[in-house]
Amino acid sequence: MSNELILIAEDEGEIAEIIQAYLERAGFRTVVAGDGEMALSHFRHFSPALILLDVKMPKRDGIDVLRIIRQTSDTPVIMVTAMAEDIEKISALRLGADDYVVKPFNTLEVVERIKAILRRAGSNAQRGDRPITIQSLIIDPNAHAAFLAHESGRKPIPLTQTEYSIVARMARSPQRAYSRAELVDACLPEGEALERTIDSHVSNARRKLEANGISGFLETVRGVGYRLEPLK
Repeated sequence: MSNELILIAEDEGEIAEIIQAYLERAGFRTVVAGDGEMALSHFRHFSPALILLDVKMPKRDGIDVLRIIRQTSDTPVIMVTAMAEDIEKISALRLGADDYVVKPFNTLEVVERIKAILRRAGSNAQRGDRPITIQSLIIDPNAHAAFLAHESGRKPIPLTQTEYSIVARMARSPQRAYSRAELVDACLPEGEALERTIDSHVSNARRKLEANGISGFLETVRGVGYRLEPLK
C-alpha cells in the first residue's frame, strides 16, 4: 500500500496541507488540486489510487467531478463535506462515492479510512479465487471486477470498489439473505454503520446490473436486507 498516490481535491489550502502532511507521513505520495477542473486534470494525468474529493470547490463542485469520474473509472473516492445532513452524504453515495467524511474531521481517521479502502481493494485483487458465475453474472476476484457473460466473451460492469465488495461478498451464497448490518461490517468497516449507506450502494449496483441485462438481482428481503440471486 505504501507509495500509492492519493489525489487531494481541496480548495482550502491549509486543510489540504494538513491532509498532505499526514498522508505523506503514512507513506503515501500525494498530489493536490485546488478546484474541480484541476481535480479532473490531475485524475486523468496521474491515475491516483484514491481521491479525497471536497464537495464545495470552485469551477466544478465535487459532485460534478465525481459524476464525470464515474463515467469511466471505479477509482475509490472519499467525499469531504462541510454539511452534516444525511441527504448530502447519500447523494454522493448514490453517484458512486465509496465513503464520506464531514468537516471538521480527525485527519488520522481520514488516513485510516483511506488505508482500509485500499487494503480491501488490494486483498480482493490478490486473492487466487476462481471466478464465480451466477447465471450471466461473473464475479472475478483476481480482476476485482464483475462481468456480463455473453457469446462474444465478458463485458465489464462498472461497479465501484464498494459496490463490487458487496456483490462479491453476497456471491459466496447468492440465495442467502444478508442483513444490512452484516454487509456494513464486511464491506464498510471503516465507515459509519448507516443502513441507508448500504441501501445506496446496493441500489447503484442493481441499476448497473440491470443496465447490462442482469435483472432481478440484489432483491430486497423485507425485514432482513438483501439477496443477490432471486429465488427460483
